[in-house]
Amino acid sequence: MSAQSSWTAEAVANIPLSLYLHWPWCVRKCPYCDFNSHAAPADLAEREYVDIVLKDLEGWLSVAGGRRIETVFIGGGTPSLMSGDAVARLLEGADGLFGFTSDCEITLEANPGTVDEGRFRAFRDAGVNRVSVGVQSFMNEKLRKLGRIHVSEEALRAAAHAGEVFGNFNLDLMFALPGETLEEVAREVETAVATGATHLSFYQLTIEPGTAFAKRVPEGLPDDDLCADMSDLVIRSLEEAGFEHYEVSGYAGPGCRCRHNLNYWTFGDYLAAGAGAHGKVTTQDGVVREVRHASPRKYMASVSETGSGIAERRAVESGDLPFEFMLNALRLTEGVPAELFEARTGLSLKVVEPILSDLRVQGLLAADELVIRPTARGRAFLSDLQEAFL
Repeated sequence: MSAQSSWTAEAVANIPLSLYLHWPWCVRKCPYCDFNSHAAPADLAEREYVDIVLKDLEGWLSVAGGRRIETVFIGGGTPSLMSGDAVARLLEGADGLFGFTSDCEITLEANPGTVDEGRFRAFRDAGVNRVSVGVQSFMNEKLRKLGRIHVSEEALRAAAHAGEVFGNFNLDLMFALPGETLEEVAREVETAVATGATHLSFYQLTIEPGTAFAKRVPEGLPDDDLCADMSDLVIRSLEEAGFEHYEVSGYAGPGCRCRHNLNYWTFGDYLAAGAGAHGKVTTQDGVVREVRHASPRKYMASVSETGSGIAERRAVESGDLPFEFMLNALRLTEGVPAELFEARTGLSLKVVEPILSDLRVQGLLAADELVIRPTARGRAFLSDLQEAFL
């Protein structure tokens, strides 16, 4: 896999472009969270931060290639701590720089403990057309163990308001929580479906390095067999409820797949700004990844002083592209067209054909050579499948 990748200007122009904007502050840090989030200071400078993010975004203009933004995701942290005015200024500024497509999907993450109907309406008026609500659980005991700031009643109310104001909304939930039973997971799924959510993200709780849970692992975590049973229950129950299991942890109602995440999984491009934000862009010279300074203070100082918040910028080596592509694409239940590999990596499919052939023989990939799609067995051994391309 040492072939040289290459793109024409036309090929680059056909790669969809998204935008990720990071709000790094929360009310408090959750013990399982390994995202770049920090407890919000009393003197939080919201307006200054928005101005800094917009200034930092200007650095992407030279590599965006005139492409318009097809999806936006405002993540965190807890972006729902922002005012509607701040969100409006952020989106208007980004639109002015790059231009949003007429059907641009614009998602904002929200914590049930920080929103009400009025706040959702302010976000909608600012241009947001989809929200992702971090419920995690509808059970107060589980929420307490997860260190969440909301209770079940607030989660249900936030979901109801999201449905009233936006219609299209996601709920984030977790399973394999401390002391959790199969019966409790079934109730969580039933409650989530009853909210009318158009999209659900169900993640297994994992203990990530550097988190509070890693330092003090909670008692009563389900064993591997029970975790597998829980995963099977979630998949089966949501499919019976009419949701499409289109990605490892993603379940969508008809026509409601998350376009922003799909662009990640299909190895599209995404600009990024905000403390700790990661971006990826394709140019005729190759794929480039950028990472912003994680510390909000350091990030803001860097942009103020140099016009850029970049902490690291690197060109992705051609030899690494097959793994990076497959790391994303193989998360999709339906896989991707085989021709997409060439379109998104600039490499000939011949580079990976011996590996694809071997994985098909092993029963890890579908036999159809027009698609790159994991079989049920491949999905069960996804990490092994992805690592075959290293």
